[in-house]
Amino acid sequence: MTVQEEMGTEAAAEVLLDAEAESAAEPEGVPFEQLEVPGPLLEVLREAGLTRAFPIQAATIPDALAGRDVLGRGRTGSGKTLAFGLPTLTRLEGLRARPHKPLALVLVPTRELAMQVEESLRPYARALHLRIRSVYGGAPMRKQIDGLRYGVEVLVATPGRLSDLIERGECELSDVDIAILDEADQMCDMGFLPHVCELMDQVIEGGQRLLFSATLDGAVDEIVSKYMKDPVLHEVDPQSGVVSTMSHHLLLVTPQHKARVAAQIAGRHSGEGLKDARTIFFVRTQLAADRVTEQFRERGLAAAALHGGMTQVARTKTLEDFKEGRTPVLIATDVAARGIHVDGVDLVVHVDPPRDSKDYLHRAGRTARAGQAGIVASLVLPKQTRQAERLMRDAGVEAESLDVAPIGAGGRWEKAATALAGLTAAQEVPEPGEVPVFTLPVRERERGGRRDDRGFGGRDARRGENRGGYGDRPRRDDRGNFARREQGGERGGFPRRDERGGTFTPRTSQDGERGGFRRDERRGGFADGARGAGGERRDRFAGRSA
Repeated sequence: MTVQEEMGTEAAAEVLLDAEAESAAEPEGVPFEQLEVPGPLLEVLREAGLTRAFPIQAATIPDALAGRDVLGRGRTGSGKTLAFGLPTLTRLEGLRARPHKPLALVLVPTRELAMQVEESLRPYARALHLRIRSVYGGAPMRKQIDGLRYGVEVLVATPGRLSDLIERGECELSDVDIAILDEADQMCDMGFLPHVCELMDQVIEGGQRLLFSATLDGAVDEIVSKYMKDPVLHEVDPQSGVVSTMSHHLLLVTPQHKARVAAQIAGRHSGEGLKDARTIFFVRTQLAADRVTEQFRERGLAAAALHGGMTQVARTKTLEDFKEGRTPVLIATDVAARGIHVDGVDLVVHVDPPRDSKDYLHRAGRTARAGQAGIVASLVLPKQTRQAERLMRDAGVEAESLDVAPIGAGGRWEKAATALAGLTAAQEVPEPGEVPVFTLPVRERERGGRRDDRGFGGRDARRGENRGGYGDRPRRDDRGNFARREQGGERGGFPRRDERGGTFTPRTSQDGERGGFRRDERRGGFADGARGAGGERRDRFAGRSA
């Protein structure tokens, strides 16, 4: 059920926005036309099926358009990207940035969030003829530098990579009049506070500051007091960030059943009616992510891991496969707990408990986004029961406790297995070794004319007989190029280097007297074991006679 359906169309139309309200209940369902959003942006919003603003958008857009500093707190998935993106792009309309000098800066904690913000705002920026780019670590710097050299009005950046570009002289923040901090509390938690302060010191003094986050606490207060002037505060959700369309469950499981229960939950996608659904399993460490992924794949389940130890190319490909449904199951560390939006995630499973209630809510926020329904389940061992209950209290959520067991366990576990299937649509899955291990198909780039009829060959496959493929492994000839193996003669297989390179002669000499490797006389090394015409031979040291 959408937010519009929950509140009713007529009631939503009657709500008027008070632009000066700094907290309390915020209006819901306000049409974007009433928020003074420019016509080109309204066209893009309508094409995306968006006609009414979410609460955080309706609350903050008028103040942001007026140029005021804004503090916005809303649960994850509540639409904060458009809440700061639409007014920022509107205020930049008609302006043009100089090379290396962006006009607006969006700081985010992770590379995935940077890519998502850029992707989300690109259609709106294009409608106003504005340029938007993202820079983040783990990706080639050259392309990012080229984008800055051409000029960019809105720059989305992670603090570390932006600092590197500034040190290289490829970026300056002296023209930045609008500075936005997205997920500011996570940046502080990750140790980026010194970087953030250093970057904020370089933007135009007295410019507009927008800070958005799911929570406003901790070191965020330092940023607010130092860089924001008389900010307007909008909190549109309870502090806990509870979502009415999200249900929470504690699945009480025994240690011997935990791995099998997790695998059967992942096997839910083999059933009917869940082809478009997605499931995210959260673990605490990179090692655990790889281990759980391997356990799922050994059962033939389509699963992939996502964590900070992967290269950016691998992380991007994993997210793409997850979004497109090639791997409907994602096993992730907290790197995926914030900022990543994937449609269709209807189930989040905590395999390992989060560190605190804040991390729990951010993990849970991957489901029940934009008014959709979602389930959050935590696998809880007996020794973790009290910790899990305290975590739920701190998070401000009411969680249902269920005893669960693997489907097919039988006996006294039958009722617990039925509860598991009823809540998560879990399916019985094969044990490791009973089916082939799941592997994603390799998607190779087509190279016309580059491969021979066997699929081998490489760049020079079109030359035919000049180069061999893997079936007839080539070896270098006297010019340093590849030559074919000898097909006949006393010795097949690997030919030995000849005297042209001053290297090894064949193992057996021509007169058959002695074997073994000996270097030729042209190089002053070992003889081949037979005496020469002058009755002399080289000993093991070059240049000495026997």
